[in-house]
Amino acid sequence: MYAPNDSRSSARAPYFFLPTFSLWKREIVRFYRQRNRIIGALLSPLVFWFVIGSGIGPSFRIGSAPRGMNYLEYFFPGTLILIMLFTAIFSTISIIEDRREGFLQSVLVAPISPGSIVCSKVLGGTTLALLQGLMFLLLAPFIGIHITLLRLAICLGTLFIVGLGLTGLGFLVAWPMESTQGFHAIMNVFLIPLWMLSGALFPVTNPHSWIYWAVHVNPLTYGVAAVRRALYASDPGVSHLPAYSISIGFSLLFALATYIAASVLVQRQPKGAT
Repeated sequence: MYAPNDSRSSARAPYFFLPTFSLWKREIVRFYRQRNRIIGALLSPLVFWFVIGSGIGPSFRIGSAPRGMNYLEYFFPGTLILIMLFTAIFSTISIIEDRREGFLQSVLVAPISPGSIVCSKVLGGTTLALLQGLMFLLLAPFIGIHITLLRLAICLGTLFIVGLGLTGLGFLVAWPMESTQGFHAIMNVFLIPLWMLSGALFPVTNPHSWIYWAVHVNPLTYGVAAVRRALYASDPGVSHLPAYSISIGFSLLFALATYIAASVLVQRQPKGAT
């Protein structure tokens, strides 16, 4: 009695998973063929980390830091998130280029679901961000962060979830855009301040400041907190942060929300399909 439904379901499956895999693979190959994007996504946050960390470090004091960390170490998780953000930006900007080259029109008229288009872009950007985050994460022992294999695995899993949300957000910004200049403008006035108000650059402890409340309603704050928790586990210096379960839960909800919103956006506004 249920055979026809099972047959239809199995027939539809390749129209999601196969296109998703094919478009995901295209994102990976395309990104690593464009060396300037690799340099921009990885080198820019490294320069931020070293220059800002070296400049602010001598005058920076943290009251309850893990093991009396210096600023370069404090800034390390925030730089990890910045690498994820930059890679998400550089990977989702390809949406605008695909529309200009006519590739996006071909994808939109193909017999695949909008969710497949979103999933491939988001997974592609997240994979790239995770690989570059791993490269930076290998520097942790050189600045005094002790990482076991378990902490490394937890941190990579955390970065993957945060990357899903950031790439989904980048997709939402890039989809309505007609030019890369507009995308960069949004990045400068929205995405970078979103990162700056996430606790990545400095701790926020004054509840009477507007920054305190801006930080606590920022979904990226919980991604930064989750990474700090993953790196330092139960160290007393991170006890003031939201619990890991709360932080990763909010990050998951943010990733799911951006994916659903992006799928709806693709379905309702198929840009370039005409």
